[in-house]
Amino acid sequence: MKKNLVMLMLVAASFTVAASTASAQNNNPMVGGAAMYSNKDIVDNAVNSADHTTLVAAVKAADLVATLKGKGPFTVFAPTNAAFDKLPAGTVEMLVKPENKMMLSKILTYHVVAGKYDAKKLMKLIKKGGGMASLKTVSGGMLMAMMSGNSIVLKDEKGNMSNVTIADVRQKNGVIHVIDSVVMAN
Repeated sequence: MKKNLVMLMLVAASFTVAASTASAQNNNPMVGGAAMYSNKDIVDNAVNSADHTTLVAAVKAADLVATLKGKGPFTVFAPTNAAFDKLPAGTVEMLVKPENKMMLSKILTYHVVAGKYDAKKLMKLIKKGGGMASLKTVSGGMLMAMMSGNSIVLKDEKGNMSNVTIADVRQKNGVIHVIDSVVMAN
């Protein structure tokens, strides 16, 4: 019994190492406990992240699944569940109601930039902009990107800040940067 348990633990550990190695070979980090694959689209990867269940539910409620499965390329600044939890109580529940679909869509598309902006490209734009880069979002709003030490930080139109906690999660139709706060347009 003890020998079987040890074998089972060794097999489980080897699968974990193999999944981590496969993810590392794709130059993609693990996100929300799931391997992200560069040959999958934004939606197909996001649905596997335990840290992005609220975002995925919101994308579905806003009917943006087909768009984010499209050719792109897109850069998505993806708030975690904890980022959504920072919003006032009841906000998410209110936004996912069918009658608020347009408002939800505007908020979500404010997190998307047309084109593929990996961290290296963002840092280059920030340097070129003298410490700040303006990014036009799909919703038509502007996000400001800047550096804080070695990390990329976003400033939304309301002046709120969001940190990129995991950069360069490559997708077949773009790139995701995980952020720790929901960004909002005016």
